Amino acid sequence: MFCKECVLLFVRVPEKGKVKSRLSKDLGEDTALSLYENFVLDIIETLKKGGHPFNICFFPPALPESVRNRLGEGYSYRPQSGKDLGERMKNAFFDAFSDRFEKVILIGSDIPDLTNSVLDEAFAFTDDAVIGPAVDGGYYLIGCRKSTLLPEIFEGVQWGTTSVFEQTMEIFETHNYKVRIAPKWRDVDRLDDLKALVERNRDTEFSHSRTMAFIEKNLKSLLGKFKAG
Repeated sequence: MFCKECVLLFVRVPEKGKVKSRLSKDLGEDTALSLYENFVLDIIETLKKGGHPFNICFFPPALPESVRNRLGEGYSYRPQSGKDLGERMKNAFFDAFSDRFEKVILIGSDIPDLTNSVLDEAFAFTDDAVIGPAVDGGYYLIGCRKSTLLPEIFEGVQWGTTSVFEQTMEIFETHNYKVRIAPKWRDVDRLDDLKALVERNRDTEFSHSRTMAFIEKNLKSLLGKFKAG
């Protein structure tokens, strides 16, 4: 039976010097690359366990073989297309709805410990849309039904700022949309974010993840960086 729900996982192709630039300054490009790759692999594992169909939407779009080599075969890969993040997200929604999906949720790749319970609750929304605010003022999750897609939420937003969530909610409110707010989550962009990830997951299921195993293996150097930060 065809599932009418779909997750869009937005990722950057894991390449040295091209991912997690802020972490790279503190940890080095090799460590930042390995961390990011483990982030994405952990999210993919969560999505597989959750049972929702998902597309891995990668950027830049000209490197399909590189992303497959890094993340594995057997997944649905889609290149991101558009001049900025907003246009790329909007186009990804249009593509998913053209594939007959009726309810779509887009998530980022900086949230390796996101749980299926959060995704399940997000998919259960009965309002016009759902959005998950991030601690840094952005959002880590956004979704809607085919009949309630509002392209304007991807237009004119100052991406990468601390007001992305606020700006998006203002657009929703302007169009009288009812929006479900998912639990706030913390992206991992900086050293403090990484430290918080470790501290909140010492006794969770995520403690057995690839990300946590990598951190444990490199514990001394990472702890040194934490203290320096």
